[in-house]
Amino acid sequence: MVSKTDDIPVCPAELADEAGDGAQDANGGSRTHLKESCGCVHSADTAMVNGGGPHEPVEEVESKQDGHSEANGIDESNEQEVIVIQDTGFTVKIQAPGAEPFDLQVSPQEMVQEIHQVLIDREDTCHRTCFSLQLDGNVLANFAELKSIEGLQEGSLLKVVEEPYTVREARIHVRHIRDLLKSLDPSDAYNGVDCNSLSFLSIFTDGDLGESGKRKRKGSELEQIDCTPPEHILPGGKDRPLVPLQPQNKDWKPMQCLKVLTMSGWNPPPGNRKMHGDLMYLYIVTVEERHVSVTASTRGFYLNQSTTYTFNPKPANPSFLSHSLVELLSQISPAFKKNFTALQKKRVQRHPFERIATPFQVYSWTSPQVDHAMDCVRAEDAYTSRLGYEEHIPGQTRDWNEELQTTRELPRKNLPERLLRERAIFKVHSDFAAAATRGAMAVIDGNVMAINPGDETHMQMFIWNNIFFSLGFDVRDHYRELGGDAAAHAAPTNDLNGVRAYGAVDVEGLYTLGTVVVDYRGYRVTAQSIIPGILEREQEQSVIYGSIDFGKTVVSHGKYLELLEKTSRPLKVQRHNVLNEKNDAVELCSSVECKGIIGNDGRHYILDLLRTFPPDLNFLPVEGEELPPECQRQGFPRQHRHRLACLRQELIEAFVEHRYLLFMKMAALQLMQQKANKNEMPAITQTSETETNADAKPTAPSDSSSAQVSTDSSVQTDSNPGVTEKDEKPSNAATNGPLEPTATQNGECKSPLEDPKSREVVLNACKAVGSISNTSFDIRFNPDIFSPGVRFPDDSADDIQKQKQLLKDSAAFLVSCQIPSLVKDCLDHSALPMDGATLTEALHQRGINIRYLGNVLEFVDKTPAKAQLEHFYRIGIIELITRCAKHIFKTYLQGVELSALSAAVSHFLNCFLSSFPDAVAHLPPDELVSRRKNRKRRNRVPGSGDNTAWASLTPSELWKNIASEAQSYYHFTIQCDSVDQVIEKHGLQKITLLREISVKAGIQILIKEYNFDSRHKPTFTEEDILNIFPVVKHVNPKASDAFHFFQSGQAKVQQGFLKEGCELINEALNLFNNVYGAMHVEICACLRLLARLNYIMGDHAEALSNQQKAVLMSERVLGIEHPNTIQEYMHLALYCFANGQLSTALKLLYRARYLMLLVCGEDHPEMALLDSNIGLVLHGVMEYDLALRFLENALALNSKYHGARSLKVALSHHLVARVYESKAEFRSALQHEKEGYTIYKNQMGEAHEKTKESSEYLKYLTQQAVALQRTMNEIYKNGSSASIMPLKFTAPSMANILEQLNIINGIIFIPLSQKDLENLKAEVQRRQNLQEPEKSEQPTEDSTLELEDKIPVD
Repeated sequence: MVSKTDDIPVCPAELADEAGDGAQDANGGSRTHLKESCGCVHSADTAMVNGGGPHEPVEEVESKQDGHSEANGIDESNEQEVIVIQDTGFTVKIQAPGAEPFDLQVSPQEMVQEIHQVLIDREDTCHRTCFSLQLDGNVLANFAELKSIEGLQEGSLLKVVEEPYTVREARIHVRHIRDLLKSLDPSDAYNGVDCNSLSFLSIFTDGDLGESGKRKRKGSELEQIDCTPPEHILPGGKDRPLVPLQPQNKDWKPMQCLKVLTMSGWNPPPGNRKMHGDLMYLYIVTVEERHVSVTASTRGFYLNQSTTYTFNPKPANPSFLSHSLVELLSQISPAFKKNFTALQKKRVQRHPFERIATPFQVYSWTSPQVDHAMDCVRAEDAYTSRLGYEEHIPGQTRDWNEELQTTRELPRKNLPERLLRERAIFKVHSDFAAAATRGAMAVIDGNVMAINPGDETHMQMFIWNNIFFSLGFDVRDHYRELGGDAAAHAAPTNDLNGVRAYGAVDVEGLYTLGTVVVDYRGYRVTAQSIIPGILEREQEQSVIYGSIDFGKTVVSHGKYLELLEKTSRPLKVQRHNVLNEKNDAVELCSSVECKGIIGNDGRHYILDLLRTFPPDLNFLPVEGEELPPECQRQGFPRQHRHRLACLRQELIEAFVEHRYLLFMKMAALQLMQQKANKNEMPAITQTSETETNADAKPTAPSDSSSAQVSTDSSVQTDSNPGVTEKDEKPSNAATNGPLEPTATQNGECKSPLEDPKSREVVLNACKAVGSISNTSFDIRFNPDIFSPGVRFPDDSADDIQKQKQLLKDSAAFLVSCQIPSLVKDCLDHSALPMDGATLTEALHQRGINIRYLGNVLEFVDKTPAKAQLEHFYRIGIIELITRCAKHIFKTYLQGVELSALSAAVSHFLNCFLSSFPDAVAHLPPDELVSRRKNRKRRNRVPGSGDNTAWASLTPSELWKNIASEAQSYYHFTIQCDSVDQVIEKHGLQKITLLREISVKAGIQILIKEYNFDSRHKPTFTEEDILNIFPVVKHVNPKASDAFHFFQSGQAKVQQGFLKEGCELINEALNLFNNVYGAMHVEICACLRLLARLNYIMGDHAEALSNQQKAVLMSERVLGIEHPNTIQEYMHLALYCFANGQLSTALKLLYRARYLMLLVCGEDHPEMALLDSNIGLVLHGVMEYDLALRFLENALALNSKYHGARSLKVALSHHLVARVYESKAEFRSALQHEKEGYTIYKNQMGEAHEKTKESSEYLKYLTQQAVALQRTMNEIYKNGSSASIMPLKFTAPSMANILEQLNIINGIIFIPLSQKDLENLKAEVQRRQNLQEPEKSEQPTEDSTLELEDKIPVD
């Protein structure tokens, strides 16, 4: 029984993906995914002999899931045996009609289905979709595992046999042919459809990097390399063109195979033709302008005699009956034959990562004008209500709720089960997010009927495809006391954070709703899965836990308390009592808004999790409550738009961690004193008092260290941004593990706990840090404190007081510790935001909400080292301005009707960015505006309305609004009343502002050069606005096992066990592939780390191949100009250089520099690293003058951001000196090297090897200079008869350049845990990083050194 329900939910979706069905474009993806991931698994299998144990089950799951265990033939009991079966692949021969037999490597766990996929993807068999595989005349069942097939062994011959078509098979065939014809066409990526996205790496690497053979030869003949960078990326250039963002890909110039391929108007076949086997008719126009009508019959495709206006189904003469449409077309159109073959060759050459579908849609904010071509499949999809995957599942639409919950219920006892479960959860989530996004857009575009059509548009709710949609407005004054529409807009994201948190805790038996929040065209739509039975009942009667009126009436339920109790520790929620309307105490273990409903399916659901985390008192003024002085000093509490402001989960974690350290310190101190002087009790209490007071207002240093420790296990800023989600991290155990007496934590005081004195110590410590228990450390929050309308029983007054104090402390902790620690991290460059998204991420990682952005900027402004934070300040200002503009844009768009959308958006952008002082809106031309529009229609799409108020917006008004929004929302003053003033004052770039606002608001613009500064005409016209995309927030389910492997791999690497680390990370990669498919941010982080390890261990080719995958994946999953992508490009360039591919390395570095200029401008510390890289490579190819431009720019940036006495600056001086030496300009060389020498001497002392090296080099330069001078004098004296001593001009050796590249990129030490190192002797560490360029041959020694440094942390 169980097994049946287990398998159903996920299957429909995946089945659709893989049933050999061309229906989804994703299909191209799933196929390659199979090959890809299987490839991974096998290769890893051979590589990791000792990893065998946990490995096989993975393999099993892989294939099982891909072939959908739905093949009821699979026996559940196989699951366990698998672990014993050794996986040995074998080879079979495959014979397809009209093709040469070929060999295929398969594994016993694979399904027959997967061989189908491989054939559908192969160049010579890709045109077949309707076939079976036969062994000795017996047809193999699609879902059978190969090991279960009798007689199948090494060398067996499988025949591909054509099968008769059905209507479904014929449609699948036509879709598949269309997919093949469109396989190089990027328009789906531009339109943001079917999880396609852009990638440009192959343009810069000219095809695959792996085949370095032919390129190496180029590398050694240096003269051939063209190193001139494009003009616009040279240091100091002011021009920021937009067009190079999407370089022209010659492969995309489509080779036309057909002019038209579409369904004929004669469909469906009449009855008499059906009985002749006609399934459907197609209409085709070939490139040679031949118009033909084709019949798809059960036997295949043939030409019939119909024309556009006369129906004649008789076969034409000759009719060319072919089983495949491609064969038919190749016979009637020579151009088709030629171009189709060429197209398939190109398709197969592309890297699989360029065409696999991503798990969530990525949208591009720029696009060229794409020609709109006729496309039967797209047209069909637009008009058949393609809800889910109707063609493939009996019973039509998907029951999302059932799928989401059933996948949660899958067993999770061992690794194979967990993988299967996580994979199913991930798959359903990504399908649900896609369906919800499509539904939300349909709702706002007015294509879905409301379930309450009589109400006003703002109050309407919708159901589409089993998903419930509601708009982010305050319906029925629900949020009146909390801030009306502003609260209704904030509630969905809070709720989503709650769903995310409960989902991560993953308590068995407690269910949350699938939730997606979509912002589209100025509206916020919440999409939720539907609890079975909830629509038939009134809300009052179904809620058995919590409150539906914000705490006036409250109910509780034993089962819910029991389930929520399990979440209370990880989420730090305190059980508490509240009073209901009868003044009875009711016990809750969540906020009152959190409602419990038992669905008709008997599951316990919780919803409305908007107050999962405690309120943020800095933004919640409460009568009669005083905030701590450190908050008051910064002007808190402040009035916020709504009263739903809560603290982030990351902040709660950091706060508890910080309190825990404080607790340990106090207890340890008191115990030590007790031991030391048993007779001086009074003194002890005194010291403990002072100790608490000293620590209660924690000084930044003590704290920042604690904040870092908390993130110690998970924040490797360098190696893995994608995986920094804290919810998952194992150190959670430490955070509130110490529920048992502290003794377990610090081993030596196990026994003393029995004696009363130590108990007293613990009691004091508990009191001081606000623990809810007196015998152990345990901090939890009551989320209902300060909720309007919630009343507490009198007997808990004490407790409530404590809770209020905790909330005040955490608000103070955010202001006095977290913000300073963020700024400190930016000062020592362990946090390096480059754009709005990475800045937001940096704030969120430390638990700082975006509403604090104004405070953060003020804090930076007051920092003494403000000059070194200029880049951070600038990014913050851009973020603040574009967010304010987005708030205004949101309301602005709500008043625009669909026909005027592009005009309105272009007008808004003109007011925002153009220097043209009187931007005038273009209203739609009169001939389109019908004059008889006065018949009032009450029930319109939200935001229709003959509303042209938007057209009256002026630039000065918009900037006034932005300034007042900044003041009221962020409490930050922008003294600027036009875009040009802002640009001037803060040194911003308009192109960066354009990128930020487009990405935030979902605008897609035409890619061309915009003239922002013309005072005579506006920058944008309505033709420049191509699309509006949704901005989607959803839950990201995690692959927990893979993540733990990844972390242990990182830990091993940090301890210097590179080989073991590498194996663990390979294993993690396999598990990630198993759960996420081939494309995911976390896989990207994994590949980058692997590449780095390969490189350090000397396997440059492997490093190149892994890094290439990382770059492609980053482009596809994060976006082509995301800061992460820029860094991946830099890593790839280094490995290319090491592989002797110099010109490619330069192209990649130039691309990275262009992207960085676009995203954040030239003035950024990361630019110094990039320019040092470019300068070094140019030096290596003897382009000395160019090299100097880049290296001198790097020197200037390093001096600015690291301080003139920093070792980075010394290194920069040295690099510049070497180029001058190569140019024989010894005086300049000496000058720079002297600067470097002085820094080394002052920082490291005379005896340090760096200082010695530098002084040696100085001597050498001086000798060279003297020799040169002598020669010159000789020439002057004796004229042409002078005997000239040969001078040594050193062209730099490649090895030498590579060594310098490694040093500046920090490849000697393995900088994985930059964070921990910073704390411990940050300075020493940094010096060693730069100063001990021991060859990468002995990384182990260095790394163990690193380990010893880390010990004090624990």
